[in-house]
Amino acid sequence: MINPGVHWLQRPETIRKLWRWGIGVLAVTAMLDLFLTPHPYFMVDGTFGFYAWYGLLTCIAMIIVAKVLGIFLKQGDDYYDD
Repeated sequence: MINPGVHWLQRPETIRKLWRWGIGVLAVTAMLDLFLTPHPYFMVDGTFGFYAWYGLLTCIAMIIVAKVLGIFLKQGDDYYDD
């Protein structure tokens, strides 16, 4: 039974489907890296799974930078009361 008050991205069955599809797409792209011949511009971008681990590291870096920026840019709870 689908609850009409719950957004479709908050339903447990949708979350499970998204995880399965995401993992499937990642597995297929990693397998394709075995069969494709890389034409690297630099030495490092010819390594196996370069775009996967590079994307992961840059995502982690963006999260860390956002957390640090949040410390400096944060306003108090009574910001509009002043």
